[in-house]
Amino acid sequence: MNTLISRFTIPKDRFSGAVLVTGASGCIGAWVVASLTASGVEVIASDLSVDRRRASLVMGADAAADVIWECCDVTDFDSVHALAKKHDLQAIIHLAGLQVPFCAANPALGARVNVEGTINVLQTARELGLKRVVYASSVAAHGLPPGGDFSETLYGVYKVANEHSAFVYWKDWQVPSVGLRPNVVYGLGRDQGMSSKNTAAIEAAVSGTSFDIPYRGNYSWLYAGEAAAAFIAAVSQDGTGAPVFDLNGSCETIEAGLEILKQLAPQAEISCSGGEFPFPADLDDGPLRAYLPDYPSISVEEGITATYTALSATDATD
Repeated sequence: MNTLISRFTIPKDRFSGAVLVTGASGCIGAWVVASLTASGVEVIASDLSVDRRRASLVMGADAAADVIWECCDVTDFDSVHALAKKHDLQAIIHLAGLQVPFCAANPALGARVNVEGTINVLQTARELGLKRVVYASSVAAHGLPPGGDFSETLYGVYKVANEHSAFVYWKDWQVPSVGLRPNVVYGLGRDQGMSSKNTAAIEAAVSGTSFDIPYRGNYSWLYAGEAAAAFIAAVSQDGTGAPVFDLNGSCETIEAGLEILKQLAPQAEISCSGGEFPFPADLDDGPLRAYLPDYPSISVEEGITATYTALSATDATD
């Protein structure tokens, strides 16, 4: 078994049917697909196109090639519904979405993918009677309502809309769901978005190039494997209600994270500058861990070391 994901496997008997992962081409999606596959759970990976690049990084190209992969546009309800019926799903892990910069660049598309896509997943669950649905909200939801301490973004607006939609789906039609608000995810496969800079710094240390993280101070370090494990745990049991939880990982300063990195790569030209990241860094994972089956907690040192080691191995084979 791939040692990178061995810590994130689960008992196979938590599932008796297939699990659909939307947004499987993304970072968290790749880790979810890898962890479920390594656990022997039937996985249906889905995205707008077949892109196994990140999954191959995490689980190896051969294992990624064997994953059942379906192209599906989450903005098309008929496609989502047909895909769910085709595979007789037990659970949906809904990760498909456009991140902050992409929503700002194309607000209408951002709304369709993030909001309409989530509605289509919830409606599919309603019509098929699914009791295990988790969707990705975001720490960006804490930027609303406007005028608070954190940055307001269209992405955050869309995620708040999803949380409220999920509540109404439970209240009106008893469709259970869990919403998770991941903070700054880092690790193998995290290569886009405004919060990907700490992973970019690790990649720069491996490649021997200079890099400056444009933030300083407190930062959420949520290892990608830990984030994936939380999403899997959220559908490891039938749901009730529509709770929403913060998923923070560890809070540590960027400066301290770079010190860990420089112990691994003393010659690395890695720095940080600017102000603090415009979202909260030290949210409480306690309510989520009390609600879900146990899932691993990865320290900042463990996560940076694992990412550096994996990227070094990849760089050596290129």
